[in-house]
Amino acid sequence: MEKELIFKDLTQKIISAAISVHKELGSGFNERIYESALAEELQNNNIRFERQKIVDVFYRNKKIGFHKLDLIIEDLVIVELKTIDHLENLYLSQLISYLKATRLKVGLVLNFATPILEIKRVVNSEYLNLGNTEESEDAEIKR
Repeated sequence: MEKELIFKDLTQKIISAAISVHKELGSGFNERIYESALAEELQNNNIRFERQKIVDVFYRNKKIGFHKLDLIIEDLVIVELKTIDHLENLYLSQLISYLKATRLKVGLVLNFATPILEIKRVVNSEYLNLGNTEESEDAEIKR
C-alpha cells in the first residue's frame, strides 16, 4: 500500500519548477539568483508564494526572535534554497525549526549547487504525532 504524501501535488509542482530553473541556470549562482528565477517560474505557473517572509519565534508566549523564510508556497509549504556542496542535517534542522515556528506541515530544501538538483522533503514532527504516518524523505532529481 503506497502512502499518500501531504500536499503531494503542490510539492511536485514546486519541484518541477525548481528542476526547470536548475536545467536552465545550472549550478554556480547564489541563492538569491535561484530564488528570483524560481519566483518567476512559480508565477508563470500561477502558484501563489511569498518571498523572504518574516516569521516571529516565541518562547513561553514571549517573542524572542524571528526567522526569514526564503519562500512560502500557497501558505502551505516552506521552501528553503541552498547553494552548498551537500545538504547537511543542520539545514534540515533549520527547516524543521521553520515548520515549528509557522505550524506548517511540509517543507522542501532545494540545493542548486550540485550537478543534480538535491531535494529534501521534511514533514513537521508535531504533525506526525497527530497520527499521520508520513516520514521525511530524500529525493534527488536528475536533470
